[in-house]
Parts: sequence; structure tokens; C-alpha cells
Amino acid sequence: MSAHHPTRRSILKSAGGLTAAAALGAGGVLAAATTASAAGDGFGLRIVDRNEGDPRMWYYRFQTDAIGWNPGVNVLLPDDYHWSGRTYPVLYLFHGGGTDQDFITFDREGIRQWTAGRPIIVVMPDGGHAGWYSNPVSSNVGPRNWEHFHINQLLPWVEANFRTFAEYDGRAVAGFSMGGFGALKYAAKYYGHFASVSAHSGPASLRRDGGLVGHWANASAAALDLNGGTIYGAPFWDEARVSADNPVQRIESYRNKRVFLVAGTSPDPVNWFDTVNETQVLAGQREFRGLLDQARIPHESYEVPGGHFIRHDLMQRDIDGIIDRLRKA
Repeated sequence: MSAHHPTRRSILKSAGGLTAAAALGAGGVLAAATTASAAGDGFGLRIVDRNEGDPRMWYYRFQTDAIGWNPGVNVLLPDDYHWSGRTYPVLYLFHGGGTDQDFITFDREGIRQWTAGRPIIVVMPDGGHAGWYSNPVSSNVGPRNWEHFHINQLLPWVEANFRTFAEYDGRAVAGFSMGGFGALKYAAKYYGHFASVSAHSGPASLRRDGGLVGHWANASAAALDLNGGTIYGAPFWDEARVSADNPVQRIESYRNKRVFLVAGTSPDPVNWFDTVNETQVLAGQREFRGLLDQARIPHESYEVPGGHFIRHDLMQRDIDGIIDRLRKA
């Protein structure tokens, strides 16, 4: 599909893909139905690298004033995208923290298999080694405004360049670990953006246990991404920012959404990081679920054996549930 790309046409955004194209005559209909267009610049993003050679997984790298380096994104298309003419719901899927996590994480884990034959677009962007899906209070390495990049640049760029439903019922957000926190945070702060939110081993409480997760966000970002800068401020937090980002303080913001939560109950006792991480995730998710129950907000949750890793069977179950909740292609 990548040999040549015609000029992007707004007709591909129409609901069926063919309605407006009919005015172009049979040739226009055929072109609209069979050819996917190459993506272009916009919304503060300039494409500096791209690969649209794979029929499903399209890759882009952007220059943006929001981030001091050029972040990448994988856009996974449905099997029938190039010829169906259909418009699709979208899942924004966020990776975890660490130097081994990036926009390719879920391709390594098996996202192509989990979505084979399924009518959904999956957008998987970079989020930094410890970006915490936030605009940090301070940075000593230039801009690292991940929240601005994802919400104000990437999301409208996706909707301008791919056949997606640009509406509440057309979008889901999910993630693993730090990305699960990012999903919970974005779903609450940008209430009208996402109808489904999922946290796979993602922390839901920043302040519990003396603010352990909040302090970990600051410490990890300072070490890995910001050269001593912090997400929430040090030695004193920007309390208003923490409250705005803290899922357990935003309970009403999850009403009328599909909420899906996964936490491990038996982290590896020999692995200090795994033990501290998933123990804190489990405690925070239990706190969060208790508050959802009190508010009579439905949610689907799983406590399962093991520690801090992506559980493929529950990712598959989650994707099926996301497709059921969102507007149909």
C-alpha cells in the first residue's frame, strides 16, 4: 500500500467513506474505498520519519515544540482499513516506565494478534522513560510536555489523518504501569474525550502511604528524563496539580465510562522493584475500587496471581470489551 499515496481527501472522513465520494464518480468511489492516504503534518507536529509500508502497522516520528526530542508513534490499522471505507473507533494505548519501554512495547507484546480481524485503530505513542503522561513542573533538558503532546497534538492529528470517530463514544484509553496511570489521569482530566479507560497494573492513588507513587514519579523522572527536574515539584509538591492528576480524587469523572482494572496479587518476593511496585498498585486500585463502589460507578476489575507485567489474556479481554463499548465501525 505504500508504493504511492494520493492526496489525502476529506471524503475519507465521512461515515461510510463513500457518501461524499459518490460526487466524484465511479473512479472517486473506487479510490476512496481501496486506497488509504498518507498522513500529513499539523497540530504542531512535523513528520520527520515515517514507514507506511506495512499494511497494518504505520510508524511516524514527529518534531514538536512540546518535546525536546522527536517522539514516535505506532498506528495499528484494522485488517480491512485500506479497502473498507469504514470509520473506526480508536484505542490510545500507553506504555510503562523504564528505559526498555517505548512506542514499540505493545507490538513486541502481541498487539497485532490481539486485534487481528477486529474493527479498531490502536494508537501507541512514546511517553518517555518516566514522563508520567504529564507536563512536568520543572525540566533541566528542555520541554518534556507529554500531556500536551498526547492530548492537544497527537489526538487531533490522528483524527485529521485517519478515519476515526472524533467523539466521546469513539475513543478509549488504556495502558500498562505508568501508562495505566496515564490512562486513568487523562480519562478524568479530559472527561469528554474517552468512553472507556483501562489500567493494567497502573497506580490509581498518588498520595497513599506518604505519597509513595507521587514521590516515585518525581524521583524516576528526575533520574531518567528531566536531569533533576520533577513532575510535581520538590521539595514541595504543586498540590493542585497532584489533586488534578490523582484518580482517587476524581471519582465522579469516571461516571458513565467503562472502567477496567488489573492488579497482581503475588509479586516476586526476591525482586524488590516488582514487590514494591505491584504491592502499591494493588493497594491503590483497591482504594480506587472502594471509592467507585461508594459512588455506585460500575467497573470491571481483576486481581490475579503474579507481579508487575502485561497479562496478555486480560489485554485481549480488555480490547474485546473496548470494542463492545465504543461506537461500531
